[in-house]
Amino acid sequence: MCASSIPHAPCFPSQLATWDSEKGLNGSLQERPMGSRLQGLTLKVVTVLEEPFVMVAENILGQPKRYKGFSIDVLDALAKALGFKYEIYQAPDGRYGHQLHNTSWNGMIGELISKRADLAISAITITPERESVVDFSKRYMDYSVGILIKKPEEKISIFSLFAPFDFAVWACIAAAIPVVGVLIFVLNRIQAVRAQSVAQPRPSASATLHSAIWIVYGAFVQQGGESSVNSVAMRIVMGSWWLFTLIVCSSYTANLAAFLTVSRMDNPIRTFQDLSKQVEMSYGTVRDSAVYEYFRAKGTNPLEQDSTFAELWRTISKNGGADNCVSNPSEGIRKAKKGNYAFLWDVAVVEYAALTDDDCSVTVIGNSISSKGYGIALQHGSPYRDLFSQRILELQDTGDLDVLKQKWWPHTGRCDLTSHTSAQADGKSLKLHSFAGVFCILAIGLLLACLVAALELWWNSNRCHQETPKEDKEVNLEQVHRRMNSLMDEDIAHKQISPASIELSALEMGGLAPSQALEPTREYQNTQLSVSTFLPEQSSHGTSRTLSSGPSSNLPLPLSSSATMPSIQCKHRSPNGGLFRQSPVKTPIPMSFQPVPGGVLPEALDTSHGTSI
Repeated sequence: MCASSIPHAPCFPSQLATWDSEKGLNGSLQERPMGSRLQGLTLKVVTVLEEPFVMVAENILGQPKRYKGFSIDVLDALAKALGFKYEIYQAPDGRYGHQLHNTSWNGMIGELISKRADLAISAITITPERESVVDFSKRYMDYSVGILIKKPEEKISIFSLFAPFDFAVWACIAAAIPVVGVLIFVLNRIQAVRAQSVAQPRPSASATLHSAIWIVYGAFVQQGGESSVNSVAMRIVMGSWWLFTLIVCSSYTANLAAFLTVSRMDNPIRTFQDLSKQVEMSYGTVRDSAVYEYFRAKGTNPLEQDSTFAELWRTISKNGGADNCVSNPSEGIRKAKKGNYAFLWDVAVVEYAALTDDDCSVTVIGNSISSKGYGIALQHGSPYRDLFSQRILELQDTGDLDVLKQKWWPHTGRCDLTSHTSAQADGKSLKLHSFAGVFCILAIGLLLACLVAALELWWNSNRCHQETPKEDKEVNLEQVHRRMNSLMDEDIAHKQISPASIELSALEMGGLAPSQALEPTREYQNTQLSVSTFLPEQSSHGTSRTLSSGPSSNLPLPLSSSATMPSIQCKHRSPNGGLFRQSPVKTPIPMSFQPVPGGVLPEALDTSHGTSI
């Protein structure tokens, strides 16, 4: 008897009732329509926990587990439309179903084959291998494989201000500054030598090497500096350097703004090709799953021209899948959240994991690599397949499935799957951590300046202590006496010496040039002449020789402008020709000199009077 009420649908023998020797006939021999055959029936449903398809809602001790999820909502909608009840339990091994070496199946497929369950529902995909042993309804959701990876962390360095240029560029700029400075220094020296024959050159700010380098550095940081650019060669050099500085600074400013104000969180992995080319991150999937079999089939296909899947399969199957694959999806999701691991799994599953992540630290890269879908698995030859397929199509037409999808995969929620891409176009304010390098450079410069200032102060004070006093200058008293005698012989009869005393510094008289011998003289009222005869020391008293005359005496002498000079403490000349300092206990004794009327002083002509007194 045909069990299907749908026209042109395949007929399956249906069981109307069973006979028991003790209980008798169980059921009715009268056939019921297909739509009413599920009324009042309780179906055994096997499932596997997979967020958000099937999850445990609550677990009360002593009571059956209650489940929730997208697949559970679809099952409830079908049960309500078809009028059946169900009892659900989990697969003992927690697997979807994989064919073993002895042609037997494990997981939910094995439960259906052994007829311990009427149907299986979860995130189970429709594959040719599974459909050869069980029946599937129409797909109620499309399927594709996605990549779950941890979001790239925003790495900000305190010296991110150097990021616009590569290290090689910075090195070349640092080398160009002293090179240009040396060239300017050389050109300035050449210009100075050529200008000496014409006129005295004006002192240039770049006359020294360090000044030239400082001018070049000032132009590089756009602060300028005083520089004498008179030759054509120096103008060409400075013009080229200014143009170079303009281009470098403009490029740096534009690139620095891009580095600091735009979030650089581009994911380096966007496709399976990117994943297969990199070696820093490991990747894998669930062993013996549909995704695992998919990559195995694509990677081992000799007709596959693209080597991407061959590279992916080589990594996934390393050491039999023990190195990079996991035993269940939950383990793969946890491993991806830790970082440096890409989990290849159903897009619907990994998207839900990314949306509900507490830290929003993972993201999904979707790839529509398959036209498969999720369906409800039934026993092979089940009379309920077409009925389930018909009701699923009705749910799609009415939009009820879209409502259920929006419930479990909201477009907006706690985590945004597109945040890592939308952030690239949005600017952000500069944070202190990003700008800390500038303050570090300023602080280093200030500390270095303070250190150099302290070193300069120490060095200058050290030099002052180690500096030897100025050499004492000996006064040739013989020359002083000759000078005085010649002046007195010259015009002693015509010049009158005033009675006031006049002190002459021996240092001044010894330092007179011969051309100043006939200098005009001035008249003084004092008649007493005090001449210092020893070397000066810093003291308020000194040893002097006093020349005195009467009121009518004349003495033409080239004297200082001051009428009275302080007495100066001097050094005595030792018998061996050296100098020794006068004892501060001795008191200088002035010696009087009386002019002789007419003629030359005899004492002045005697050379013995020109020695030490």
